[in-house]
Amino acid sequence: MVVLEEGVCGHGPSGRNGGFIHGYWSHLTGLRERFGDDEARAVARAGEQIISGVRAFCEREGVDAWLREGGMLRVSAAPAQDPAVDEEVDAALELGVPKEAVPLMPDELAQRISSPVFRKGVFLRDAATVHPGRLALAARRAALDRVRLYEHTHVTGIDDGVVSTTRGRVRAKDVVVAVNAAAAGWRPLRRRITVFGSYVVLTEPVPELLEQIGWTGGEAVIDGRMFLHYFRTTNDGRVLMGSGSGPIGFGGKIDDRFWTDRPTVERAERGLRRLLPGLAEAKITHAWGGPIDVSSDHLPFFGTVPRTRIHYGAGYSGHGVGPSWLGGQILSRLVRGVEDELTRLPLVTRRVPKLPPEPFRRLGGGLVRASIMACEEAEEEGRKGSLAARAGASLPRLLGMSVGTR
Repeated sequence: MVVLEEGVCGHGPSGRNGGFIHGYWSHLTGLRERFGDDEARAVARAGEQIISGVRAFCEREGVDAWLREGGMLRVSAAPAQDPAVDEEVDAALELGVPKEAVPLMPDELAQRISSPVFRKGVFLRDAATVHPGRLALAARRAALDRVRLYEHTHVTGIDDGVVSTTRGRVRAKDVVVAVNAAAAGWRPLRRRITVFGSYVVLTEPVPELLEQIGWTGGEAVIDGRMFLHYFRTTNDGRVLMGSGSGPIGFGGKIDDRFWTDRPTVERAERGLRRLLPGLAEAKITHAWGGPIDVSSDHLPFFGTVPRTRIHYGAGYSGHGVGPSWLGGQILSRLVRGVEDELTRLPLVTRRVPKLPPEPFRRLGGGLVRASIMACEEAEEEGRKGSLAARAGASLPRLLGMSVGTR
């Protein structure tokens, strides 16, 4: 087996993300809307293997990847975000799995993490956090015992049975394309994914401040925005706050905006200061960002290019650490021609809605992004967004697509 990597394994989203690991019990609302109850339950059940699979890998390889199984909280920080919490609870109740989404009233939420802007929350047990860089490098070390790895190798062409690079060609019966955001420029997938930027800020170690706000259980946290804030603690007492509101790509091109977008960094820091004012004294020491591949329905998809042995996995939409483990199981089955409960999941069998062609995708996506951000900023300030902003924010749902978390 040969693995080709343009840079160094882990230098991209695999090693630079927020380090959330979860399956799909936290996606029940969207799964039901797209697939119905039975298929939603099947996807969520399959995702239950993710955290135990990562844990088993770390134990087998003797890796300390800072895995902490503290679950996840979705919190409402504005009245307009309340439905995002309530829908999680309702979906779990209606599917007969209430333990997967436990409602928390303000006083119960404050026992886990205290903030004057949190209105309510829901606890999702099927989640954990990890140090993504440590995990990615551990996977690289493990792979070196099993595959031939060629880093700093730029792929120039992918055809059935052969992959061309600037250093030569590789012939193989099966080819797997698993390149995250770079797949947005690959012809078979370019109408099904686009590229968004996501950025994080990281504080200095502040364990004493975390004690003061009661955030000591290791829970990952997300708010109810469409371009959500995602935040977690680290083993050395830091706080990471991310914002999924970065720039949108054009035609699959990944340029400097995805690595150096200062406005999105500033939005992430503003989110930290607003959501967790008890951490006002915590200094920001690091900030970084990068591109993510976002599918039109905000779920990953796997398959094989028709009439070829070229397989692919893409569209993780900012949730790749856990679902990529599941995707690995699916892709290995596609390569081996195995048909089972995983290859029958809608993550494999569904038809992913096509995105508009360029330049309409970029122009429309930019309009929707600006509209959603305007609405959510207004909501957090206690006012309603303008009619134009609300109309723009509603376009994706009218067209059967997802932007942000909905």
